[in-house]
Amino acid sequence: MPVRPVPAVLASAGAALLLLAAAPSAPAAPPAPADTKEMVTVDKTARIAADGTVKISGTYRCRNNVGPVFVSSNVGQGTSSSDSLGSVTVRHAIGGTHAVCDGAKHRWENTGKPAPRSLKAGKAKVEITLMELRPWGGLPLMPHFHAQLQQDVTLAKG
Repeated sequence: MPVRPVPAVLASAGAALLLLAAAPSAPAAPPAPADTKEMVTVDKTARIAADGTVKISGTYRCRNNVGPVFVSSNVGQGTSSSDSLGSVTVRHAIGGTHAVCDGAKHRWENTGKPAPRSLKAGKAKVEITLMELRPWGGLPLMPHFHAQLQQDVTLAKG
């Protein structure tokens, strides 16, 4: 024998649907503004020691992290080779610094010794990335970029 719904339940459900349909719709929330407080800078002069060790520094600011955050840097100089897409500059990773994302401005400094020793004093291009490894499935694997910068610097002896 089929079960018949209770009339009060049907009446309540119908009234709720009518109220939802008749209620004025709320305006859509505006999109969240870009976080202009997050940034990374690099000093205009980087140092290269006699043994080839490169030191790059600058400032950063970030906030709202849930995983570890790092300031990574790389440097390239001149055109090292070419391929079917055109000229390619070889970039060398120069260290990484753990970042504190508390909304305050902090200094960072990365040091590394690229191999082979192809860098020399003069103009260079650097790329700085403020990146977080957000937890995903219990592991810190999902990269989230807080800020990024590409800039010309001078590699000075010292």
